[in-house]
Amino acid sequence: MAGKVAIITGAARGQGLAEAQRFAAEGAEVIGGDVLAHDGIHLDVTSADSWAAAVEHAVARHGRVDVLVNNAGIHAATPVQDMAEGDFRRVLDVNLVGPFLGIQAVVPVMPRGGSIVNVSSLNGLAAQARTAAYTASKFGLRGLTKAAALDLGPLGIRVNAILPGVIRTPMVAYVVDAREAELAAGLALGRIGEPMDVAAAAVFLASDEAAWITGIDLPVDGGHMAQTPRL
Repeated sequence: MAGKVAIITGAARGQGLAEAQRFAAEGAEVIGGDVLAHDGIHLDVTSADSWAAAVEHAVARHGRVDVLVNNAGIHAATPVQDMAEGDFRRVLDVNLVGPFLGIQAVVPVMPRGGSIVNVSSLNGLAAQARTAAYTASKFGLRGLTKAAALDLGPLGIRVNAILPGVIRTPMVAYVVDAREAELAAGLALGRIGEPMDVAAAAVFLASDEAAWITGIDLPVDGGHMAQTPRL
C-alpha cells in the first residue's frame, strides 16, 4: 500500500475516518473527501463537478489515483408507504449515484493495478423494515460493483464491495447504544464490529495482495450471515 494514492469518501467521521487512518498507516497518500470535511477536502459525492475538483486535486498533488473507496452513505429510517420521494431520491443519490460518479471521475487517471472498493451493506443482501431507500441503494451498489468489475477489468482495474454488518458508527449509534449486548449476543464472534474492522478489509481489497480478486461481495459481519434466524 506504500506510495499508493487513495481517495476515500465520507472520511470526516466514523467508518470513513477509520479507513483514512488505516490507509495512511499502511503508507498510502490519502485524500479524504466529505461534505463535513475539516482536515480533508470538501466533496459532495452527488455532484460530478465536486468529483472533478477532488480528482483534479489528487492529480495535481500526486499525478494519479490508485485507489477509490466509496464509503459515503446516508440512511432514512421511514416505512416505504410514508417516505417522501425526495428522501428516497436523496439516499440513492448519495449511496448509489455517488459511487457511479466517483468511478467515472477516477478511471481516466487510474493506472493498471488500480482498485475501487464500494462499501455496500448486509442490507444489500436482505432488507429490514423501514429501510426501503437504504436497502435499494445497497442492492444497487452491489450490482454496480459487478458490472464495473467487468467493464474495468480489461483496463487492469479491480472493483469489489464490502458488506459491513452492525458497525459502531454515528449512523447507527442510536441502535448500538440501546441494544449492544443483545446485538453482540446474536453474532458468532460475540461483539459489535468496529470501524477499523471494515478499514482492514478495505485495505486488503485495495492492496496488491488481492490482485486476482474482483467483482466480489465481502461480508464483514462477525458471523451474522453464517446462521439462520433464531426460532
